[in-house]
Amino acid sequence: MTETGKEFDNLVQIVKTLRGEHGCEWDKAQTHESLTPYLLEETYEVLEAIQENKPNKLKEELGDLLLHIVFQAEIGAEEREFEMSDSIRTINEKLVRRHPHVFNGVQANLKEIKQNWEEIKLKEGRKSLMEGLPKTIPALLQARRVQERAAQVGFDWDDISGVRAKIKEELQELDEAIENGNREHIVEEFGDMLFAIVNLSRFLNLDPEAALRKNVKKFVTRFQKVEEDFISRGISMKNATLADMDQVWNDVKQTENHSSIKKTN
Repeated sequence: MTETGKEFDNLVQIVKTLRGEHGCEWDKAQTHESLTPYLLEETYEVLEAIQENKPNKLKEELGDLLLHIVFQAEIGAEEREFEMSDSIRTINEKLVRRHPHVFNGVQANLKEIKQNWEEIKLKEGRKSLMEGLPKTIPALLQARRVQERAAQVGFDWDDISGVRAKIKEELQELDEAIENGNREHIVEEFGDMLFAIVNLSRFLNLDPEAALRKNVKKFVTRFQKVEEDFISRGISMKNATLADMDQVWNDVKQTENHSSIKKTN
């Protein structure tokens, strides 16, 4: 057995012990449902480690996520629903079935590989390309995946110019909705504009969720520096004018730009 296999079996046995008669009362009390918030939290921590490019943190967070996978499988086994081996066998069979260009000698380029992937999923029982998308995933990611699936059958813009034109069109329609003051119409047009922007992210080959998260982090960092400036001068931001806060904000941005230039040089 490989080292990975030994460590995986060890993890499975540890979880069984924790859930056993003489195990941990907290672990024994958990269910599929009660663990859901922690599973989601660990998933986001994995994503954060990837975005921050921290291999050591990623190593640890992947272990935490793996624990939850084993934990869920152990509960399934106790309830006689399924075994861990069933989950592993299912994904093994699915990977082989969906990669005929690797395991069955089928010749295909990258575009054909993506098309074949969706066609194979349809043959597995799905009636629509849009089936199988979790309803609980972040809306930006859901929009991205919907667009990717539609593109597999050619329902897509020819190039990025069409996407950019669509964004301008949606922005104009949003402006008109705002002027009309119809709340429901405003929400609809705002959603259309966001959807078009996600399409742009796809053509730029970037993750809209990661891009927005990075921007939020930048805003928080800058705002905290603005707060620190006012605190250092004994001034409450509540008593400051917008012009005063804008000035400090711009000073912070300028300092960041200078630091960035120095690092580049």
